[in-house]
Amino acid sequence: MSARIYRPARNAMQSGKGKSNQWVLVHDIAQAREIEPLMGYTSSGDMNQQVRLSFDTQELAEAYAQKNGIPYSVQPAHDATPKRVSYPDNFKSDRKTPWTH
Repeated sequence: MSARIYRPARNAMQSGKGKSNQWVLVHDIAQAREIEPLMGYTSSGDMNQQVRLSFDTQELAEAYAQKNGIPYSVQPAHDATPKRVSYPDNFKSDRKTPWTH
């Protein structure tokens, strides 16, 4: 039973960065999911798949995993590069493509 520590990317549907500053520890899948024959639900006997822990820093997440003896891997954070865009650039005379209505 190993875990993965990562910082989630921001929501692509929103312009804000809510909940993207925290580090998350999720357990890897230890047992495959199966379909129950009676109702057809997808189920699994692995309860750790439902656990998702949030931490303020990467160090706190690593300390938690080490304290509880959980082998883990850390995915580096992907920070978005800010793109400088200004409204007057739409009307520059040296645009690569001509401006049209």
